[in-house]
Amino acid sequence: MVPSRDIARLIEIMAALRTPGSGCPWDLEQTYATIAPYTVEEAYEVADAIARGDLGDLKEELGDLLLQVVFHARMAEEDGAFAFPDVVEAITTKLVRRHPHVFGAARDLSPEAVKGLWAEIKAEEKREKAARRAAAGLPPDEGGSVLDGVPLPLPALTRALKLQEKASRVGFDWNDARQVLAKIREETDEVAEALDSHGLAAVRDEMGDLLFAVVNLARHAGVDPEAALAGTNDKFMRRFRFLEQALDVQGRTPEAASLDEMEALWQAAKQAERGAASTTGEASSASA
Repeated sequence: MVPSRDIARLIEIMAALRTPGSGCPWDLEQTYATIAPYTVEEAYEVADAIARGDLGDLKEELGDLLLQVVFHARMAEEDGAFAFPDVVEAITTKLVRRHPHVFGAARDLSPEAVKGLWAEIKAEEKREKAARRAAAGLPPDEGGSVLDGVPLPLPALTRALKLQEKASRVGFDWNDARQVLAKIREETDEVAEALDSHGLAAVRDEMGDLLFAVVNLARHAGVDPEAALAGTNDKFMRRFRFLEQALDVQGRTPEAASLDEMEALWQAAKQAERGAASTTGEASSASA
């Protein structure tokens, strides 16, 4: 087979890889469960390419993510459940249905009205899904909670954010970010208490409460907590590498340096970053 821009060729290649006797032994032994972690990983790699602004990598990573969709669809076709065209039909049906202000009679809606219409359509879809399950003799989905629909595999910070957003829609929320800040102080005190007098389970529980409250503050401040932490991770790596390089010039390693020496280099890294940011800002002002 030769490469192609046609999605049909990708589907053919996947079918060949999954053909017993002539296909790939590794691909043949895979299941939905074994492939799922790769699907999640590829989604993260797409996000990483976007964050780095690397459109060449983005093209490749989107291809890798598309392969995951084709892989799952192929296994479902082998099981007699559905095939790739059914996946395409399902998403196009959903998009057309959820955008009557684009594809239907509803026109000139405000962003708030669009959000309200979206919620109504999703609620209707949920009722129809329940009816289909009942007609097929399947048990109803558990719960029926407003918190339903937040995927378990999401990163914990993102899942916390989604849960809070859903609860907020029914009025379970603070009106002021400062109230959330007070909650963080309360949770910090409880972490300190757990560290002093309780075991690991209590500390883990209180740390979870503290992180959940911090996510809540980020939400009220309009900050994506996952992106904020990713930025801090990058900043930590830059500054620690600065520290390592400074010690390497001296013929030393972090293991051989004292904490005070490393802290001094850490502060130097911070100052260097601030100086670079200041220079960049002055250059931007001059060019403007």
